[in-house]
Amino acid sequence: MRHAPLAAFLAVAALSGACSASPPATCGQPGQWLNPADTSAPLAADALLERLAGQQVVLLGEAHDSAEDHRWQLHMLAQLHSRRPNLAIGFEMFPRRMQPVLDDWVAGKLPERELLKKSEWDKVWTFDARDYLPLFHFARMNRIPMLALNVERGLPEAVGKEGWDAVPEARKEGVTRPAAPSAEYLKDLRMVFDHHPSRERGEAAFPFFVEAQTAWDRAFAQSIAGHLTRNPDTLVVGILGAGHVRHGRGVAHQLADFAIRRVSGLITWDQGISCGHIAKGIADAVYVVREPAGPAPRLGVATESAKSGHLKITEVTAGSVADKAGLKSGDIIVDIAGQRSTGLQMLRNFVQRQTPGTWLPLKIRRGGDELEIIARFPAEG
Repeated sequence: MRHAPLAAFLAVAALSGACSASPPATCGQPGQWLNPADTSAPLAADALLERLAGQQVVLLGEAHDSAEDHRWQLHMLAQLHSRRPNLAIGFEMFPRRMQPVLDDWVAGKLPERELLKKSEWDKVWTFDARDYLPLFHFARMNRIPMLALNVERGLPEAVGKEGWDAVPEARKEGVTRPAAPSAEYLKDLRMVFDHHPSRERGEAAFPFFVEAQTAWDRAFAQSIAGHLTRNPDTLVVGILGAGHVRHGRGVAHQLADFAIRRVSGLITWDQGISCGHIAKGIADAVYVVREPAGPAPRLGVATESAKSGHLKITEVTAGSVADKAGLKSGDIIVDIAGQRSTGLQMLRNFVQRQTPGTWLPLKIRRGGDELEIIARFPAEG
């Protein structure tokens, strides 16, 4: 279930511990574990993993579009499973109604394409399935239960518009009232809200915005807690967006309300970002990664949501792929690669999948006309 506010939150929170001195240009070495309280020396991996294996819950915070984060998650699952075979893996990517689909997948009853089709992957999640499939295959290979942690997108959207109390119980999918967020989490969410304020409702929307975000945290925590109630000897590993994991203010905070306190949160850290930006307490440990060399594909547009639900281009970067394709400010993106456009994340996903020298067909609305545009991504060299 996509949610732009938490995507913004990741970028804001990642730099929340910036210091005033001029820190080194890089941070550690790929493959090292660092203690956020003292990044001067790497942590011993074996000791850390042994401690993690003794927890009730381990939360692996990701950037959804980072292939390196998903490779790290697979590595962690293998390491934890070797120490704690009684494992379950909870996924933010699947709403609860998909649990029978996940059960059939783990049992070996579905081929890969049917898993993606029946779980409505391209509609519900849309991030590149190729990054997640190794995790799913690991679960099936080892017959590890996969847990659908999420709720339908309509629930947090309704809470964000109307408030928790105004949403009928029948729509809440059994999710109970979230524990009140900490003062620190409120500050985090305030930064996000101020960065992307509601244009229609202004300041009056902030309490509902908070309730919507904590409802997501609560849903994930409640699904994990329910599995632990039925299977108390299990270690649950959560595959979640990093915004739900950082500082223990999201899902871990809600888990504590269910009396589940042996919880560890882990995130990755890009070696290219100074260690001086790692805030104390941001996670129990951070794992240093380095994304593969080579620039990510860029279309070169700024966008905003249109009333139709599509994307309106508000700016085109001079000399960009978009500029050379003939896209203009004011164009409405209707279709992407033959599929009806559903918003920014869909566009971002398609662009990120482009390899050098490939073409991306777009249908745009310009005034009263619909035009076919081909965005050509340059070949390497």
